[in-house]
Amino acid sequence: MPTIKPLFAKGPLLGVRLLVFVVLSAALMVVDARFDFLKPARGQMGLVLTPFYWLTELPVRTWEGLTQQVASRGELVAENEKLKAEALLMQRRLQKLATLTEQNVRLRELLNSSALVDDKVLVGELIGVDPNPFTHRIIIDKGGQDGVFLGQPVLDARGLMGQVVEVMPYTSRVLLLTDTTHSIPVQVNRNGLRAIASGTGNPERLELRHVADTADIKEGDLLVSSGLGQRFPAGYPVATVKEVIHDSGQPFAIVRAVPTAALNRSRYVLLVFTDTRSPEERANAAAEAQVAADQKAAGDDGQNPATPPGTPAPAAPPTQAPPGQVPPNPDQGDR
Repeated sequence: MPTIKPLFAKGPLLGVRLLVFVVLSAALMVVDARFDFLKPARGQMGLVLTPFYWLTELPVRTWEGLTQQVASRGELVAENEKLKAEALLMQRRLQKLATLTEQNVRLRELLNSSALVDDKVLVGELIGVDPNPFTHRIIIDKGGQDGVFLGQPVLDARGLMGQVVEVMPYTSRVLLLTDTTHSIPVQVNRNGLRAIASGTGNPERLELRHVADTADIKEGDLLVSSGLGQRFPAGYPVATVKEVIHDSGQPFAIVRAVPTAALNRSRYVLLVFTDTRSPEERANAAAEAQVAADQKAAGDDGQNPATPPGTPAPAAPPTQAPPGQVPPNPDQGDR
């Protein structure tokens, strides 16, 4: 009768197997450490086990890659937003810097212009423009409290702009040269030819009225205020001649000029307080002021040095007798 083999063959116990494998492993490690003949086998085993290493590390590397990608994208988005905000802030600062630079240039030009003006001036700032397109008027931040008066000349760093036509306590309204209702007496700086410059409603153009066709005026001539209207002081630039048209059938030439002042761009203006005294009065006042200064300086020089001892006191000035009387003799006694 055939014998039936058991399904699970009996073998050595598990502990014995473990002990055998431990001893074998220790022996292999000692041999590998002491000798080199196991290096080829180790290299071959590493080559065979490399795919298993890669497969075991694949989940970890996949998770790290996804985490890094998500984190990198978030960091890039945050950094991009930060850079956009910084760029916007820098652009705003750059615009502000450009505005301050231009403002500094305009103020320097204005201060240089005020230094060239002999009369007293007051710096004002434009705060408004008349919305009516048929009038050329501006509003400045100086008024009656600052001494502004009707008809006061207004100019910028380049030339005359107009005159004050309305005074309020803290603001004033200025009528520009180019307004159709405004005219100013001028003269050609080259030869002194007198004319009247009138506004045309165009902020870039003035016209000279009643200029003879044979008058000595040409393109490029500088027009300055003549002072004949007793409103604007003489010698201030008004406009530059741009075009002269001669028509043989007309008694007067057509003369167009461009204002020297930046009527559409100036933000700061000068209010001129003209000295209404005559040249003789101003010369006399200057001479009196010089004499007073000299006397004051002489008085200071006489008081500073100390009087040395033994110096006789200065004699008293003679007494001035009233008209019609004989001055008393100091040598005669009282009788």
